[in-house]
Amino acid sequence: MKAEDFQRKFGILGKSQEIRDLIDITMQVAQSDISVLISGESGVGKEIFARAIHGFSRRYENELVSVNCGAIPEGILESELFGHKKGSFTGAIDDRKGYFEIADGGTLFLDEIAEMPLTTQVKLLRVLETQEFMKIGSETVTKVDVRIIAATNKDLQREVDAKKFRNDLYFRLKAVTLNVPPLRARLGDIMELANHFLKNYSINNNISGTFITKGAEEVLINYNWPGNIRELKNVIETAAALSKSGIIDSDSIKPLLNEKRSDEELRNLPVYLNRSVESLDREMIYRALIEIKKDLMDLKQIAVKNQREESSHLNINTNEIIKLDNIEKQAIINAVNFTKHNKRKAAKLLGISERTLYRKLKEYGLD
Repeated sequence: MKAEDFQRKFGILGKSQEIRDLIDITMQVAQSDISVLISGESGVGKEIFARAIHGFSRRYENELVSVNCGAIPEGILESELFGHKKGSFTGAIDDRKGYFEIADGGTLFLDEIAEMPLTTQVKLLRVLETQEFMKIGSETVTKVDVRIIAATNKDLQREVDAKKFRNDLYFRLKAVTLNVPPLRARLGDIMELANHFLKNYSINNNISGTFITKGAEEVLINYNWPGNIRELKNVIETAAALSKSGIIDSDSIKPLLNEKRSDEELRNLPVYLNRSVESLDREMIYRALIEIKKDLMDLKQIAVKNQREESSHLNINTNEIIKLDNIEKQAIINAVNFTKHNKRKAAKLLGISERTLYRKLKEYGLD
């Protein structure tokens, strides 16, 4: 089977080199029974690759059982995986098969493997090595033929170092590791995915004529996508649901993106502004005046402190000292000139009331 046909069959979208390389490895390992560890951030589509491995293997006619280890309480995970005998614990009113027994002859996909308790990890390791286990409350061994595919969004080596994951199980699982890249590392696939999600949403909701504008494409491609493909799908479907015209433009997309950052991060990030040179100059002057005002306040505090100290201890040349009145006067002149003598705007720039500005203008003979 060609890689393109493999992608089409198992619904793996993308033409980036990262995805093509990953598909080549997936097709190779699928034919064996070796354990596979799939790593990647939340939302990158790890389960899709698990399904592709099972579907392209000799086990494809048998069961693929998916288990989210992080969603099952620690107290019952062992019972869910290995099953139990009637009366083995309170509430065990019947014999029950576990996921290993259900998946016999097929594949067991253990998602969020890093969330599995250490005690359960010991029993999982034994099953991987011997293909046999004992149900809770049973005195006999149950043999199974199960292939294991595990997935995690955590760095398992760090979990091992932190004593949260067994070293022997980690090395047993990582015989083959597939690293699914985040969406921000495959920018060329974003629009293919976005259009796919929009097409499916339109078909499922009997909508026609919906499309994504070039402006929206630019926003989608430039966004960081911390939630990866899952987030992209949600954004496209929400934008389509809220659109009255069927047109998804940049204004439809921007409110749906999670671009919150700290003030410190924002100050250090380059920003693209679609504005004229004149408007940029105006904003820069506004910002400069505001900074002057802040500096003026700082200078006042320093000056008051310095005045309290004896001049004999300072060793400062008096010619280097600038009177605060002169600094304040110049700041007022700059603000008034910039606003073309609009007193209200000038007062706002300086951070003072309009009444105070008029008083200062009179005081400095500028009215």
